[in-house]
Amino acid sequence: MARTNTSRTTSGLNAYSGNWGEAEILHLLKRVHFGVRIEDVNYFKTKTLNQTIAEILTIDYAPPAPPINNYNDANNDPVIAPGQTWVGNFNSLLNGVRMASFKRWWTGELINHDRTVREKLVMFWHNHFATQTDVYNWPNYAYDYTALLRANASKNFKTLTKLVTLDAAMLVYLNGDRNTKVAPDENYSRELQELFTLGKGPNSNYTESDVIEGAKILTGWRINRSTGAVYFDATKHDTANKTFSSFYDNTTINGQTGAKGAEELDDLLDMIFNQEEVSKHFARKLYRWFVYYDIDETTEENVILPLAAILRSNNYEVKPVLEALFKSEHFFDTANRGALLKSPVDFTVGLCRIFDIQFPNTDYVLKYDLWNIINYAAAIQQQDIGDPPSVAGWPAYYQIPLFHEIWINSDTLPNRNKISDVLITYGYTVRGTKLTINVLDYAAKFSSVAYPVAFIDEILPHLHTLEVSQDQKDYMRSILLSGQVEDHYWTDAWNLHKNDPNNTTYQTVVGLRLVQLIQYLMNLAEFQLS
Repeated sequence: MARTNTSRTTSGLNAYSGNWGEAEILHLLKRVHFGVRIEDVNYFKTKTLNQTIAEILTIDYAPPAPPINNYNDANNDPVIAPGQTWVGNFNSLLNGVRMASFKRWWTGELINHDRTVREKLVMFWHNHFATQTDVYNWPNYAYDYTALLRANASKNFKTLTKLVTLDAAMLVYLNGDRNTKVAPDENYSRELQELFTLGKGPNSNYTESDVIEGAKILTGWRINRSTGAVYFDATKHDTANKTFSSFYDNTTINGQTGAKGAEELDDLLDMIFNQEEVSKHFARKLYRWFVYYDIDETTEENVILPLAAILRSNNYEVKPVLEALFKSEHFFDTANRGALLKSPVDFTVGLCRIFDIQFPNTDYVLKYDLWNIINYAAAIQQQDIGDPPSVAGWPAYYQIPLFHEIWINSDTLPNRNKISDVLITYGYTVRGTKLTINVLDYAAKFSSVAYPVAFIDEILPHLHTLEVSQDQKDYMRSILLSGQVEDHYWTDAWNLHKNDPNNTTYQTVVGLRLVQLIQYLMNLAEFQLS
């Protein structure tokens, strides 16, 4: 945990009572969504802050339609027909194309997410309980893992920890399925304490012996490779008593025989979650995901510790913590607006959502191929969905001292600029279908589009969080005026297009100026901030 002596702000979890307008809605949605749609901003303008938070946290837990066979043109699937889901069917010969299908599908879920915080939480948990598809390499495990995260996104942290512990993807990834009384494997026990629950803070004083004893408790869990079902094999379980260090008050968990051996896991989790450090570690990770990367002493006292107390008092239910954070003075503090660098997924998926980029509805093969462009774009920016670089997740959320600054480097920044430049200009074309930003449709969503100065003032908060200079605004105006002096040049051009939208000449006149304007806005450093 990074600790500094200076305070960015003294605000805490007192309920926010300031202005509730477009700026505040944009700030909230930029943090809880992947890119902010104008339609969502306008929708929440009709709601109060409390109504908005309530809706954002009211998650529909019905699972979305699963990924499908989009690969049949290149690979023959003897069982699953084109357009039908492969979920539940195991065929190792098709692991490659099905894993690609899964990643494209997940990208589509991110692009098409609803007004709730669900998908942002799914990615949070994916970073927290990190697994890597290229390690366990079973598409069904990957799907079940994300389905588990999605079904528990804002529910109980302790419950989810148990479910993840017994998830097939995690069992393979951290060798839990190889853990036996004869050869105890410490891998998962170590990460359970070090990364998933207690963290590595100064007060997380569990010992190496605690890791070993935890590993013994976790012996005996296995996977049916034909179905992906997880089961307990009592013959592989260590039935001896397990005694832990003074950090855990010298607790002894009694060894159990037969099927009751599986119940030792509950005893282990009870012991771990009785430690206050669990709630503090979780609160810090949540804070870094939604608010800011650095936690100074004042923030620790005013925000982290109260959030941790809320988590404990609600028996590790996550929703009350989110509610307290999103309604707080601290969350809406000006010091926290525009303070985070967008992750690659936030940046890339955000482009699709901000500009409402259209994907085909009926041609599922084409749709999956276009989703792949977005998935690949995030991956080359060093955030490969499904494959964080290690069990610790992405370094941007834990690596002292850079944290989120890690996202921007000499390799990733050009890739960011490339995808935004391509989407705003000639687009990505797949089999005659172009994936591109429709600048005319986007601009038409702003009420002041016909008036250059007002239009720039209206569009800027949607694309930038921080203010830009007047010189920059003047340059933006000059782009729309195309060298002319009087504002009516743009006004007249836009109105001609508005009154005859199918006229290609009018489309070109305003379209080229809008492309130049939005491209310029996306290439400014401020566009990288959330």
